[in-house]
Amino acid sequence: MNNKNKMIMLLGLMAFLANGDNYAAAPLILNIAGDLNLTIDVAALSVTAYMLSFGVFTLIFGPLSDRFGKVKIINIAALGTAVFSMLGAFAFNLPSLIFFRAMNGAFGAGIFPVTMALVGQSFDNENRHKALGKVMGLMFLGGATATAIGGALAYFGSWRIVYLVYGLGELILAVVMLKTLERDQPVVNELNFFKAYKEPLMNYRFMRLVITIFFVGFSVFGSFTYSGKLLQDVTGYNIFIVGLILSLFGVGTVIGGRIAPQLKKTLKHGFLISAGVIGGISLFALSAYSNVWILGLGLFGFGVAFIFLQSTLISAAQEKLPKMRGTAMSLASFNMFVGGAVGTSFNGMIMKTSGPQTIFYNAAYVIFIVGILAALFIARFEMRKSQGYYK
Repeated sequence: MNNKNKMIMLLGLMAFLANGDNYAAAPLILNIAGDLNLTIDVAALSVTAYMLSFGVFTLIFGPLSDRFGKVKIINIAALGTAVFSMLGAFAFNLPSLIFFRAMNGAFGAGIFPVTMALVGQSFDNENRHKALGKVMGLMFLGGATATAIGGALAYFGSWRIVYLVYGLGELILAVVMLKTLERDQPVVNELNFFKAYKEPLMNYRFMRLVITIFFVGFSVFGSFTYSGKLLQDVTGYNIFIVGLILSLFGVGTVIGGRIAPQLKKTLKHGFLISAGVIGGISLFALSAYSNVWILGLGLFGFGVAFIFLQSTLISAAQEKLPKMRGTAMSLASFNMFVGGAVGTSFNGMIMKTSGPQTIFYNAAYVIFIVGILAALFIARFEMRKSQGYYK
């Protein structure tokens, strides 16, 4: 196994675990609420805390990774997220749960976007999309299999065991990464946050792209948090079976990540429009049907649409700022996870008044519109790239 393949494997596994202890909240939210004597929308504040903290701290870790090296930042973040994931298992009330999850999100901010930036700078234009797709596929497979793993552990034990198991796995892998990953060189000579963000913030085409990512996070993360509640209401299945069904979302992200490069070549600018259509139909199916097979197909299509949109938008964001990939990923991830946090809070209010079906019905329209806008923006970007604006 060459060094690049080894790097992809280790980073993908860490993303699998770190994303898993976040996504596990989807089937666990009912158990957490019951154990801590909370309502579901209040328990979901722990998810909002994770995503909001993640989004804010990406703005810090991006420039740090450009200044001190991406591998160094990833190693520190991996150790930190392992510790606070384990501490989350010992939360005794809402404030302690929010604090541990927020700290977990803060350190997670040094893993996901910096990993994407490291992969982006390690591969050429021809192979970058495929490499990003592999890591993101593992990352979101971790998120959705967490629903199966978390559902099983919670059903036979406790939701606390879920966070403890993921934390221990992250700690072991963090030690392996510390001894294995080759250090990369810093790409800037001084740390200046104002200077780091001045260029991208003044680039309206770049900001237009990352704001689109905000609405991807809003429609995907903001709704998936309540997918366990939706399935339990519609099917009446226990948390174990619900977790297994939710894992189809992750299967969709993995398969979607594998077929995305070739499909993009075939469909060209229609690729992202198809992502919006698939996402819209899938989310509508989740909101309108009770047949478990249709719900499963809806979750699968939801995952496919998400990976199509996210891998393409992230790759384009990095190409727009080729010498500042860490900073580019910070702003992209900030928008994605803050979008998820806003969506989770907003949908929590909707669920209290209208139920989870309405959440997915609304998200269907959002992701459809996002697919169309993303297609327009990427088409313009590729036209300018062919004219030599991005080198």
